[in-house]
Amino acid sequence: MAQEAEEKVCPHCGQASDIEGTGGGCAACSGKMKDRSDKEKKDLVNRLSRIEGQIRGIKRMIEEDAYCIDILRQSTAATAALNSFNKVVLANHIRTCVKENVRNGNDEVIDELVDTIQKLMK
Repeated sequence: MAQEAEEKVCPHCGQASDIEGTGGGCAACSGKMKDRSDKEKKDLVNRLSRIEGQIRGIKRMIEEDAYCIDILRQSTAATAALNSFNKVVLANHIRTCVKENVRNGNDEVIDELVDTIQKLMK
């Protein structure tokens, strides 16, 4: 009987992966962690829940043969909500993680930030 390969799970993000990232995480994450206040977590989760609801609505529209333009309008709204979420996460990151790393002499975080902003602007 063939042995099943044991699925490895990243301890940081929970993704199934056997590839180690540079920060000790998998290929999907850096392995770095960030302490967030309960208020910040609640705000981010609420934003994602709204986006998730929008996506479910779009899926339902497709299943119900909604008009293309109506689907595109809802998709545009979901994209705008996700962009707004990204702006909040980015601003919090700059105010906390980047600020602390630069103060501690870790200027590599600037390159990471520039790379991330470039990806967000595509």
